[in-house]
Amino acid sequence: MSAWGQIGDLLQLVPVQRAGVGLLLAALGLPVVGVVIVGLDIMSVRFAMMHVALLGIAVGQLVGLDPVLCALVACALSGAGVAPLARTADGLSGAMGLLMSLAIAAALLLLALSGVNANGAFALLWGSILAVRPADLVVLGVLAVAVPGLFVRRRRELALLLHDRELAVCSGVAVQRLTVVLLVLVAVAVAGALRLTGALLVDALTLLPALAARRLGRSLVSITLWAIGIGVVVNVVGFLLSLAWDLPPGPVLVLAAGAVALAAHLIPERRTSSWRTSASPSAPSPQSPH
Repeated sequence: MSAWGQIGDLLQLVPVQRAGVGLLLAALGLPVVGVVIVGLDIMSVRFAMMHVALLGIAVGQLVGLDPVLCALVACALSGAGVAPLARTADGLSGAMGLLMSLAIAAALLLLALSGVNANGAFALLWGSILAVRPADLVVLGVLAVAVPGLFVRRRRELALLLHDRELAVCSGVAVQRLTVVLLVLVAVAVAGALRLTGALLVDALTLLPALAARRLGRSLVSITLWAIGIGVVVNVVGFLLSLAWDLPPGPVLVLAAGAVALAAHLIPERRTSSWRTSASPSAPSPQSPH
């Protein structure tokens, strides 16, 4: 049987269809989350939320609730709670490091004291794309609408915040509230991707498309559109390749996204411009005090 024939047969299976729909929905929201991660310079958020998700999973297994739902709630609460700890633009990275340390310590202590099977808790972090459930699609669907919608409605405020936090404050942007919203979306997005690629490979859906888009776009809008476009192409091509050659989808998606990001960074610097630099002319200058 040819590779295309095999793909056609596999696409008739409901788990494969759910996985494909999940990847398409993820491509609409998660790369935009990657733009936020890059703009706020919080690369460590993926690891922090992975540990928070583990804590939520442990709690879910202990009390008999859906572990993934508990992971989503834990990540959302942590994203909202960590924002007040960051009083400066550089404070978020330190806050994420603190959150990561506390979350993994609490998770391991809870697993040890409760006697919950640690292997079962850790297994959910590796992801299983064919185990995507309708509830997971609902979460990804909400993110696919909410994240781009936020960028459309708050484009100016987001451009200022991601460009320069102090400039955003001087321009009247509600920085603290907007930061909380962004961190909650980032946290929920990372948790929502657990079923697709696992926490360790979530970069394929978030960070790598955003890194490539930064090299190709000249404004926040164009970077966002590039990130979504790259995410759709990478997810579709990577998923089809994994079906055709019977390969694990997660690593294939990471390699495909990484290849695109590498190709984008090979473009000569003179043909691209940093989004932070290009955002400066459009950002209003704070009025000098009288």
